[in-house]
Amino acid sequence: MPKPVVSEDKRRRRRPTKNGTVLSEQLIVDTALRMLREHGSAGLTARRLGLALDADPSTLYRYFRGMDELTLAIGDALVGQALRGWEPTGEWRADLRAIGLRIHAAYVAHPQAAQLTASRVTGRPNELAADEAVLDVLRTAGFPLPDTVRIYHAFIDQTLAFAALDAASLALPSAALRADEAMWRSTYARLPRTTHPRIAEAAPLLASRMVDSAYPTALEMLLDSAAVQLKSARP
Repeated sequence: MPKPVVSEDKRRRRRPTKNGTVLSEQLIVDTALRMLREHGSAGLTARRLGLALDADPSTLYRYFRGMDELTLAIGDALVGQALRGWEPTGEWRADLRAIGLRIHAAYVAHPQAAQLTASRVTGRPNELAADEAVLDVLRTAGFPLPDTVRIYHAFIDQTLAFAALDAASLALPSAALRADEAMWRSTYARLPRTTHPRIAEAAPLLASRMVDSAYPTALEMLLDSAAVQLKSARP
């Protein structure tokens, strides 16, 4: 049976760890992010996290009910980093573009954490704030409610899907990542027109584009589609 989670106020009054550090949810999440970056998801365990914090691993369960709840907190922290400093401009397209690019950038900045959390629904404050912001941008722009929900769904899923895809590439060993990128300049660029005419004619462009994320392009395509829907919805 999971242990009850102690309120933040009570945690703050507890004595510091052996090295003088006072534990908090934020410190645990920040340390977990660092461990994911250095060791990957396989290296994130309660025992190793306790060692990194110079605290007994059981102490972590006063802050989180288990490692899965910590995973949700990590995902929410990434969304919080994305939203930090963002303010709506009143121009729906620019606002959605900014939110999408910010979320994508926050996730790919922590590729191992992104792979672990991009598919999760946290229900935590930063995620709720992001969802509220996207829905408000769309409704304020004049999108009918059904269109708002449909575009919100596509927008969020597209952003997180590209974040997970790009993060997976960045999390590869350096040699594997370089080999994947070189494939466009070697194998694809050398295919003959007699057997692969369309690849052959596109090879130079493929070599230059396919090593970068397609998310900005996909985002603009989604925004173009949303603009058409908004125009048709207006009298």
